Amino acid sequence: QVQLAESGGGLVQAGGSLRLSCVATRGTFSWYPLGWFRQAPGKEREFVASISGRGVNTYYGNSVKGRFTISRDNAKNSMVLQMNSLKPEDTAVYYCAGDKYSGGENVLTESRYYDYWGQGTQVTVES
Repeated sequence: QVQLAESGGGLVQAGGSLRLSCVATRGTFSWYPLGWFRQAPGKEREFVASISGRGVNTYYGNSVKGRFTISRDNAKNSMVLQMNSLKPEDTAVYYCAGDKYSGGENVLTESRYYDYWGQGTQVTVES
């Protein structure tokens, strides 16, 4: 069983930046896809970004495209979400996720395809 943990959340002013990290505290990332999702109070979980097994492909949700960057370092079992030009609507709990299956360079945009989840880190953006 792979265990993931997020860190780096906090309070930031609109227009600012924040860097979220996700590490495998148990198991390894290997070559499977990874992703970031977020959930605001009263809202459904929203896709943020995904990165393929070896980082060849990335994909972003429309609301964060051009502002967020996803990256990974498989040797360190870590993944990063760099968030720039933050907006109040980015306020949410952010979750990292991993798929147990590898092969190819697919990106996954739906939460139902992911098998491993962190407990989340709070991001609050003030206007």
